[in-house]
Amino acid sequence: MSVKELIRNAVDQMPEEISFDDALEELEILAAIQRADEAADAGDVIPHEEVKREIASWFSK
Repeated sequence: MSVKELIRNAVDQMPEEISFDDALEELEILAAIQRADEAADAGDVIPHEEVKREIASWFSK
C-alpha cells in the first residue's frame, strides 16, 4: 500500500469533528509506525531478550 493510500485510509477513519492538531498527531503516529516497520524489515531492531535485560537493569540500581 502506498503512503498516499495509508494516509487516505487514516483520514477516512478519523471522526468528522477531529481538530487539525489531533489529525496531525494521528498522522505522526502513522509515520512513526511506518518508520518502525521499515527498521524492522531492515533488521535494525534490538532482540527481545536484550530489551528485557536492559529494563531489568533499570530496577536493580
